[in-house]
Amino acid sequence: MLMYTMLLIIGSSFMVGCGLWSFISYQKHLLNSLLSLEFMMLGIFWLMSVMTDSVGSEIYFSLFFLTMAACEGALGLSLLIYIVRTHGNDCFSSFNMLEC
Repeated sequence: MLMYTMLLIIGSSFMVGCGLWSFISYQKHLLNSLLSLEFMMLGIFWLMSVMTDSVGSEIYFSLFFLTMAACEGALGLSLLIYIVRTHGNDCFSSFNMLEC
């Protein structure tokens, strides 16, 4: 059982690391950044679920975290739609700070 828990912890840490790496590496489009942030949130949620399951505490905190991650995703998608409608695309190179 301990090896299974350690495997889940390593897997979720790998998810967070891959999400962080893709967030740092692929900064050309806003959609790529949002997807990597959501991937990191899912990895953190998985890690929290494993930790609360192994400790035996309540899972309500991880459900609250999942709700906040869903709200963050909805806010990010609404910003993406707004930016595409105003600028025409989601490339970071097309944004101008003087335009806002």
